[in-house]
Amino acid sequence: MAQVRPRNGAHGHVSFAHYFEQWLTEQNQHLETLVSASKENEEQLENGQNGRAVTQEELDAKILRPLIERVIQHYEQYYGAKSNWAKTDILSMFNPSWRSSLEDAFLWIGGWRPSMAFHLLYSKSGQQVEAKLMELIQGLSTGDLGDLSSDQLDKVNESQKRTVRAEKDLTEKLAKRQESVADSGMVELSHAATELVRGGEEAEDARVDAALDPKKEALVEILQKADDLRLKTLKQVLQILSPIQSVHFLVAAAELHLRFHEWGKKRDERNREAAEVGGEPRNT
Repeated sequence: MAQVRPRNGAHGHVSFAHYFEQWLTEQNQHLETLVSASKENEEQLENGQNGRAVTQEELDAKILRPLIERVIQHYEQYYGAKSNWAKTDILSMFNPSWRSSLEDAFLWIGGWRPSMAFHLLYSKSGQQVEAKLMELIQGLSTGDLGDLSSDQLDKVNESQKRTVRAEKDLTEKLAKRQESVADSGMVELSHAATELVRGGEEAEDARVDAALDPKKEALVEILQKADDLRLKTLKQVLQILSPIQSVHFLVAAAELHLRFHEWGKKRDERNREAAEVGGEPRNT
């Protein structure tokens, strides 16, 4: 996917929204490829290829690792484009028109909370344990997320602790930047602007921009660090998992992201339709 080029004004704003929709389409394509790869991995382990047995190591090298790398690169492209755009229009990243109101309600610093990756992993692991409980009881390896080793679980736990600490640090930094809206300079400026309005004048845009620009620049830095943490967390989880486990995790992550976006958009559309005919928005 080509990198989106930020442009000032409404057209640039629309271009990132368009980029995001294109990215979602590609994510859906990756999802289908991941699901196919998982099935192919299972079939070839069971039936072999061209009359010969195939090892998991062969499938990892030939099919799974290259696919996982492509999916990671797709995430990297998204965060790269987002970073470029944030430098031009940081406020839209904290109030994205391309997200639904449902998604907005669960955003953390312009995106998904990094520690959600661990909750997703535990949830999917639990489901796959239940689905193949008899095999696990018999001591058979399932190869999926229900087959996490004690060493893997220890590494996941340590990674989760580090991620939660990093989240808290960024949350505190964002809180300080939000509180700066009420610093002495802003209070003085808002009072002076109000006096001008009473006199039939307006505050100079240059003076307002001079006060707001440093705060916006600080938001750019915080968003960049949050996105870096999101990507770092994803990579850490995948490093802990085996290739086939990584495929199962990436499938679950894509399914959750795509369906949550879809559900939110549908609810927003129903609420808009209800408002147009004079009804009450449905809290669904």
